[in-house]
Amino acid sequence: MHALWLAARDPRTPWYAKAVALAIAAYALSPIDLIPDVIPVLGYLDEVILLPLAILLAIRLVPREVMAEHRATAAGAADRPTSRAGAAFILALWLAMAAALLWWLWPLVE
Repeated sequence: MHALWLAARDPRTPWYAKAVALAIAAYALSPIDLIPDVIPVLGYLDEVILLPLAILLAIRLVPREVMAEHRATAAGAADRPTSRAGAAFILALWLAMAAALLWWLWPLVE
């Protein structure tokens, strides 16, 4: 995943591969799932099947030499990448959802 993150930030990577890779990274780091984990069996479907298939697609979209270079870099790196912008986006999304829920439920409280 780290190699894909690095490849997505490389100028030699095509824009469509960057878009797919960044979307996958954002989804993988997001606490929001396509299928909630509380649903038995189906809840882990996105982590077990969909996410690996999406990662495979992104890897195939990145040129081989770029991916090989970033795999070597990721293997030598000890730190995991963090995304403050991604965390801020997810936090803003949760706050917006909470505000919308509060606005919707407010007339029921009165």
